Amino acid sequence: MRLIPLPVALVAPLVAVLVALAPAPARGADAPKADLTLKDAYGQKVRLRDLRGKPVVLNFWATWCVPCTAEMPMLVAMETEYATRGVLFVAASLDDAKTKANIPGFLAEHKIGFPVWYGATADDLDQLKLGGAVPATAFLDAEGRIVARILGQARPEEVKERLDWLTGDKSAPPPQPVVKHLQ
Repeated sequence: MRLIPLPVALVAPLVAVLVALAPAPARGADAPKADLTLKDAYGQKVRLRDLRGKPVVLNFWATWCVPCTAEMPMLVAMETEYATRGVLFVAASLDDAKTKANIPGFLAEHKIGFPVWYGATADDLDQLKLGGAVPATAFLDAEGRIVARILGQARPEEVKERLDWLTGDKSAPPPQPVVKHLQ
C-alpha cells in the first residue's frame, strides 16, 4: 500500500471536523456510575455506591498536602451550607501508614464533621479520572455518576456553581465538566 502525502491545508480542516463530531465524554445519564471502596476510621468497609440517592462531593486529600490544608476550611463551610439541600461530603485520605496517625489531629484542627475515608490511592484517583495529585474533587449526582471534577485546589465559586446546579432543577447548562488547576 502506498501512502500519498496530503497538504496540511487539506488535512487540518478534516481533523477539525472529526474532532467536532467525536462523541463528548459520557456525562449525565450516559456516564457510568462511580464506585470506590475504602475504610472508615474504625476500619469498616465503606462504599461510594451506598451513598446513592443524594448528591456527593468526594474530595481526595492528604495531611501532608499544603493545598489540601488550604482548601479544607472552604469545604467544611460548603458542607454546612449544602447539607440542608441533601448534599453529602466525603473526604478520602491518601495518607499512608507513615502519615495516617496525623489524620485525627487534622480533622480536629479543621473541624471536619463529614465522613473521612482511609486508604485512598493514586489508582483510585486514576480510576475516577481525577488526575494523579491531590487535592482532587468529584461531584456525583444522586445516581452516582460523576458530573464534574476539579483537579487541584478548588475555588469556592467553582464548588458553589457545581452544587447549585446539582441541587437545582438542572434547566441551566451544566458547569464545565473538568476544571484543572494542576499541570
